[in-house]
Amino acid sequence: IERSIPGITTRMLSKELKAMELNKLITRTVYPTTPAIVEYTATEYSLSLAQLIEIMIDWGLEHREKIKD
Repeated sequence: IERSIPGITTRMLSKELKAMELNKLITRTVYPTTPAIVEYTATEYSLSLAQLIEIMIDWGLEHREKIKD
């Protein structure tokens, strides 16, 4: 995850993932391997945001076109 987000620090990523887990948006699974493998999965609850996010994306695209004019 860290490599896919330019400029994020390990500490900030860890803080955000903990907050998302606390807010029931992701689940964290630690596998007992060496080194430990940690997997994050979106919860069913977080998937309820999909429609809202799509609306926000559509608004953003329309807004971009509006300010270009």
